Amino acid sequence: MYQVTFSDQSIAEINKLDKLAQLEIIDSFGSLTQEQLEGGLPNIGKIHREGRTFYRLRTGDYRIYFELLEEQQTLHAHYILQQHTLADFVFRFKLPFTEETMVEQQDNFWKYLESLKK
Repeated sequence: MYQVTFSDQSIAEINKLDKLAQLEIIDSFGSLTQEQLEGGLPNIGKIHREGRTFYRLRTGDYRIYFELLEEQQTLHAHYILQQHTLADFVFRFKLPFTEETMVEQQDNFWKYLESLKK
């Protein structure tokens, strides 16, 4: 069993959810074993970016992008993203991923773009 840590983005995303959804995400992520990561599960994928290996855990409507820090026996969640979003697509297909990509997920961003058309 691994220790589990969360980035600021992933904690912020979890805090937006209701308690039951929070528990489902934390349970599915926190109960991963080394055998599951090595052997693979249908809901776990691997992504190699900039010399690092990220795992993607699909749980419900969310995707958890995390890294295994072996020397600390820790799973560190870098991002928790909703499925079928621009941010999820960008990260999964190794496109440049910045904090600006996260801003695009906010409704206000899209409303602002729509207001420019008028």
